[in-house]
Amino acid sequence: MCLLLVVLVTIYAIKKLKDQRAKKMREYFFKQNRGLLLQQLVDKDIAERMIFSLEELNKATNKFDEARILGGGGHGTVYKGILSNQHVVAIKKSKLVIQREIDGFINEVAILSQINHRNVVRLFGCCLETEVPLLVYEFISNGTLYAHIHVDTPVSLPWKDRLRIASEVASSLAYLHSEASISIVHRDIKTSNILLDDSLIAKVSDFGASRGISIDKSGVTTAIQGTYGYLDPEYFYTRRLTEKSDVYSFGVMLVELLTRKKPTIDISDGVSLVTHFIQLFSEDRLSETLDVQVIREGEEEAKQVATVATLCLQIKADDRPTMRQVETVLQGIQSSDDYFQCNPGVQGMGASNNTTFEGSNVVVHDNNSRRFSTEREMLLSATLPR
Repeated sequence: MCLLLVVLVTIYAIKKLKDQRAKKMREYFFKQNRGLLLQQLVDKDIAERMIFSLEELNKATNKFDEARILGGGGHGTVYKGILSNQHVVAIKKSKLVIQREIDGFINEVAILSQINHRNVVRLFGCCLETEVPLLVYEFISNGTLYAHIHVDTPVSLPWKDRLRIASEVASSLAYLHSEASISIVHRDIKTSNILLDDSLIAKVSDFGASRGISIDKSGVTTAIQGTYGYLDPEYFYTRRLTEKSDVYSFGVMLVELLTRKKPTIDISDGVSLVTHFIQLFSEDRLSETLDVQVIREGEEEAKQVATVATLCLQIKADDRPTMRQVETVLQGIQSSDDYFQCNPGVQGMGASNNTTFEGSNVVVHDNNSRRFSTEREMLLSATLPR
């Protein structure tokens, strides 16, 4: 009996000691992460309103059961969680415990706390009691744009939905670049970071690599982050990050929507999808690379979107349009001829006689001046009513 009593007391003492150590570690991580977060947040009260306890998130995910995994990426694994109020959320947990991941998660909280846009995934809060914070988002039920495009069937997402989604993503990026409290460069725009809800409304996600740029600066020199195939070549070689880096990545995404081909795969002889696409576009052989479904459902609109894509994919960042200009043009392509008939000043607005607007189409009368006249129209398009 004495021996049994000693064993039970020992077990209880060890458990108590482990609980105390775990509590101290949670307190330590909370203090450390809260301090890092407060350094980046403009509104200090946000941190207090957005904090979840580790106990609550453990219950919500059944202790992060593998059966609750929704997906993952370079910055962590996402779990489905059900909070005590029966609210369904998505909880992102880092795969690695390194300072870069900690900084990335803290950065994501700081960035998303300043954003309020219908096409950006909403951040409900975070848990600071783990070495790398846990992020709690709204639950988006319909997977990624990547998963909807790259299916093993002849038909995937309808062209009208692809065009609308592209316009919604352009709208969110234009907002990030020009209407948030600071200019925010996403730095990892790709189809796997675009979530779709039940109505196929686009939600831009994964801001772990994002970077804020002060309004009085045109860019910053920083370490290279992004995804191969979507990465801006000028940013890659100069490490100079600007809003136009997102424009390039968005252009790659447009090509992916038009062709249903993955940009990380070389087409032939080491030629990338983007290079192949631009070459065929310049040779008026675009139909050779367009998705058959796109040709069938909206070939003329697709040609106009291809024009926008090639402008976004210019090697020099200064030659690319802004996301606000891209958004306006995509909205125009979506609209009917009535949109332009109600704005007669749009017809023949260009300084060049080689280009005019006809309906929602940009018509280039001289193929040799295609690039430059279309760029002028892109700039002029910013004046269209929104």
